[in-house]
Amino acid sequence: MKQARPYPKLIVTRKAARALKAGHPWVFEGEVIEAEPCANGSVVDVFEENGTWQGAGLLSQESKIRVRIVTRNANDRLDEAFWARRVAYAWEHRKVAMGGCALPGCEPDTNACRVVFSEADGMPGLIVDRYEHVLVSQVGTVGMELLRPIIYPLLLKVLQEDGQDVRCIYERNDSPSRVKEGLPQTKGWWDGQGAEVPDTPRIKVVENGLSFDLDIENSQKTGFFLDQKYNRRAVRQIAGGRRVLDCFCHVGPFGLNAAAGGADFVRCVDVSQTAIDLAAENARLNGLDDRMDFTCANVLEYLPELRKGRARLREEGGPFDLIVLDPPAFTKSRGTVKHAARGYREINYEAMRLLPRGGYLATCSCSHFMTRDLLAEAIADAAHQANVQLKQVEERQQAPDHPILWGVPETHYLDFFVFQVV
Repeated sequence: MKQARPYPKLIVTRKAARALKAGHPWVFEGEVIEAEPCANGSVVDVFEENGTWQGAGLLSQESKIRVRIVTRNANDRLDEAFWARRVAYAWEHRKVAMGGCALPGCEPDTNACRVVFSEADGMPGLIVDRYEHVLVSQVGTVGMELLRPIIYPLLLKVLQEDGQDVRCIYERNDSPSRVKEGLPQTKGWWDGQGAEVPDTPRIKVVENGLSFDLDIENSQKTGFFLDQKYNRRAVRQIAGGRRVLDCFCHVGPFGLNAAAGGADFVRCVDVSQTAIDLAAENARLNGLDDRMDFTCANVLEYLPELRKGRARLREEGGPFDLIVLDPPAFTKSRGTVKHAARGYREINYEAMRLLPRGGYLATCSCSHFMTRDLLAEAIADAAHQANVQLKQVEERQQAPDHPILWGVPETHYLDFFVFQVV
């Protein structure tokens, strides 16, 4: 590269360069040959051994992922204007992908959506979800930690200038990934630049025309699982007149969508009593509690109980003819995929044994290590073991506010199937 560059230089192996050329943005610790001295979290220029510039990225000195590339355009300077463009591009994508998708007579789908999805939006280590007037952020890298004073005001500015009623940011910086970056785990309201700070982290959110009371301080992730927005609609469409079992229900969004779709009865099950209490409150909030009931139980133990005891099944509101399986990620590493596959096979087997012929199963995985093909294989094995055949109704993925960046398989993590048991 002939032009002068303002950033420290980092030289990587040919293997790393090949991965970068293919579109993957990570440089691993063992791929660094030489690096000029610089502060942790700095912008660095990445060069191949032969001197070819591969891009500029953010340095993480304590992480195995040593550099995360943010641009491959040599004309870019990673200043405030650069990050303003990134935020604007991210918001524009949500408007295009979701702006016209709202259910008739309901709120815009952009009122509750993911605004920034880390690498997929060119801001590695940053997650930002919108819940009505509140943005909830998770920062997982030291580079983004240092950029918070720049990016947070830009998020508010870009959305407010577009006419969005967004007033404040709540930080859920308590994820385990921060430990790998040498960052402390914290949570609380960001009080920079005169942002309005509410008295409570409990907020009301409307999604798919349904109201949810969320605890963004203590609930999982940022408070809700927005990636299933349209998959919940798929369940709503087939729920009419059915008795529904919603497993791993969290705060009840699949169950509520089923009830709103005309289900005769919905049983929601989750191992967390806090989640069950919130799900019950959400049912009352939407006037659906007359057709819904709730059980705090470990689903892995609960499903076999129902299958083996007819009295227990009737007690819980069964028999059921639509079962939803939305488990947490059974694997978060490549080394535990085989064990996770057994878990997916087990819960799908138990669900299939409970369903009558003609019943429906909605099932998914939210781990990118459990690929679509591995999940399909586990489901097929379960069907063989249960001696049933599956007729596929629909195959879906995460909602488009969680965009999948080709060349970066980590951004594709949610696969969702709807089957009829025949």
